[in-house]
Amino acid sequence: MRTTLTLDPDVAAEVERIRREEGIGLSEAVNRLARRAIAVRTDRHIYRPESAPLGLLVDVSNIGDVLDLLDDAH
Repeated sequence: MRTTLTLDPDVAAEVERIRREEGIGLSEAVNRLARRAIAVRTDRHIYRPESAPLGLLVDVSNIGDVLDLLDDAH
């Protein structure tokens, strides 16, 4: 696919660095840089939330009860 790109200065500098170091053309350098970004994105760590006791004095398992309690406090 042929297209026109406008690269930010930092991206253009990285593309040029890749071209120089690897002796490749502009298209190949941009493709390699894009593939690196894709690989990083797909290898992300899966977020697993952890729970911990908060020492609450109010049962917050029912949001309706909590909202009623907050309304009564005013």
